[in-house]
Amino acid sequence: MIPVINPATESVFIEVPDAGVEHLDAAVAAARRAAKHWATHDLPFRQGIVLRLVDHVRANIDELARLVTLEQGKPLAKAAGEIESGLRGLERYASWAIPVEVIRNNDDELIEVHRAPVGVVGGITAWNYPLLLALWKIGPALITGNPIILKPSPLTPVATLRLGELAQQILPPGVLQVLSGGDDLGRAMTAHPGIDKITFTGSERAGKSIMAGAGATLKRLTLELGGNDPGIVLDDVDVASIAADLYWGALSNCGQVCAGLKRLYVPQHLAPVIEEALAEVANGVKLGNGLDDGVDMGPVQNAAQFAKVRGYVDDAANRGADVYFRGEVPEGPGYFHPVTLVRGVDDSVPLVREEQFGPVLPILTYTDLDDVIARANDSELALGASVWSSDERRAIEVAERVEAGTVWVNQHPMLSSDVPFGGVKQSGLGVEQSIHGVLEYTNYRVLRVKR
Repeated sequence: MIPVINPATESVFIEVPDAGVEHLDAAVAAARRAAKHWATHDLPFRQGIVLRLVDHVRANIDELARLVTLEQGKPLAKAAGEIESGLRGLERYASWAIPVEVIRNNDDELIEVHRAPVGVVGGITAWNYPLLLALWKIGPALITGNPIILKPSPLTPVATLRLGELAQQILPPGVLQVLSGGDDLGRAMTAHPGIDKITFTGSERAGKSIMAGAGATLKRLTLELGGNDPGIVLDDVDVASIAADLYWGALSNCGQVCAGLKRLYVPQHLAPVIEEALAEVANGVKLGNGLDDGVDMGPVQNAAQFAKVRGYVDDAANRGADVYFRGEVPEGPGYFHPVTLVRGVDDSVPLVREEQFGPVLPILTYTDLDDVIARANDSELALGASVWSSDERRAIEVAERVEAGTVWVNQHPMLSSDVPFGGVKQSGLGVEQSIHGVLEYTNYRVLRVKR
């Protein structure tokens, strides 16, 4: 069994099964049986079933949100918002047609490009948004005619397991299954010859391992990996109007957002006023147990990540950085890391070079725009980035020079289910969301008819 720890109390609140290879084999066999029937239903039928699932999950959203808070730590209202966001995405996916491209239709030949289900999908999700990430994978898989086997993070498996139970009341057998387990189960899924596609959200290190493990069977892959997103503030901003958006762009979900703003570049002459404005916002944020009223931010999700974040801050301070703001943390147990703002660092510090994934924001200064764009691009990770300016045209000109899968202007991050989301460089492969993300769960099938 796998013990699941509540990060707000550091205590085990439940244990879940630790699935082995034999359980995976059984799940794959069931999924392959289901695939024969699920793919034969037409698109409107599958979309209708998915909409029934949405209604059923929404009817149980309070229970699911509480489970997310218990295992992940985020405030209860934000846990419910996470689930609702995923459900809205499923509703949108269920409204789209799967396009058929007609290349030629004349007296000589008919050529059409159709989309066929890829087969059995294996979905592996991360611990920062357990149900949102699960729903992002469930919707496209089911709508395009694929059964899916989900493996949530062993740190946050409970809500996803409960989602799987609820889904059994709506979906045919074998179409959606959830297995809880550790890294060994993930490796077995990646290598399993009965799984045709892996869709994964997590670190670039794990993504590389999945890509290597999938090579023997040439699995289709969608990899949404880590980010070290830069934000570039231009010298014409109204600081007061953007301070809150800068803060939450960096530190939403306790800073545990793959596409969160991880390093903030500000004009040297504006640095004092921006630093002060961010501290003012941070000072009003209440940290605590996500089940308590009035809490804005929960704990870091696990002990290892807590230690990693604390290590980044201590290292930066030892190198001469100024930790100019530390928020308050509640007394007692819990992986509560104070909201921390750091200045006086350069790009070589690990806090800046690496993805800290916690409630810490390093603030760096610049005097030359070309130089700061080069510094922003000097990373192997390129998931997202942002440019902040009162001049939209100028901001777009800068944004076009920044290397990232998404570059936002005057916001960070903003995701919606009708817009593709994915990284470049080592931040991923393929995209999620939008019709482009849905079609990643299909293979091309060309129909070519001689006349």
